Order: sequence, then structure tokens, then C-alpha cells
Amino acid sequence: MKKDRYIYPAVFDYATDGISIEFPDLPGCLPCAHSDEEALKNAREAMALHLYSMEQDDDEIPDPTPVTSLRPEANQAIVLIEAWMPSFRDQIENKAIKKTLTIPKWLNDIAEEKRVNFSHVLQDALKNYLGIQQ
Repeated sequence: MKKDRYIYPAVFDYATDGISIEFPDLPGCLPCAHSDEEALKNAREAMALHLYSMEQDDDEIPDPTPVTSLRPEANQAIVLIEAWMPSFRDQIENKAIKKTLTIPKWLNDIAEEKRVNFSHVLQDALKNYLGIQQ
């Protein structure tokens, strides 16, 4: 079930070359950073993207491990990371995607002469073809 908000503990592992981040409950979600500020930003983005992918694949999203059950090492810190999914989902789903298409040269020449916005025309045509009302 999709949630609006997820909060998971992350293990920030501090080394001389930067910070590696691991989410005990989200295998494969392994961002890294060079500063605490960057680590928080990267952890939030990576976690949201990982959870979004899990939602899209209908994977079961695990409950977060209680922070009190985690035992960090001396060079590690446990940080709770929050992802507000409605705005993240919106950002992903409305992201512009570049498409390559092929049209006859004569049609391209006329369209360029008339200063046609190809992206706008394609979007309108696709919405019309798919019966999408906006």
C-alpha cells in the first residue's frame, strides 16, 4: 500500500573519503556523499526513488527497523530519513522525457518555417489520440 510519508533509519558511515549510506530495510539503496548536508539530500532522494520503484513494481514495502535495535560502530551514525512521496511522485511522473522521432524532411521544413513547437504538437496529438482531457 502506498503511503504519503515514509521514515527509515539510515546508517551514515564516515570515512576519510566521504560518507557512505546504507538503509538496513532497503537493500540496494546505497547513496554516498562528501558532507553531512549532501548526505541528507542524497539519502532522501535515493530512498524516495527506491521506494517509488518498489511501489511501481508492487513490491512489499517493509516496516522500518526501530532505531533502538540498530548498533552503529564508532564511525557510524543512525539518521532518520523522511520522504514525502506525493511531491516526489509528481516530480517523477511529470518529468520531461526526451523522445527521438522521424518525420519526412519536407514536413520538417514546413513546420520549422512556421515555427512549430514540436513538443507541444506531439503532446496535444498524443492526448487527443489517447482521449485524455485536460
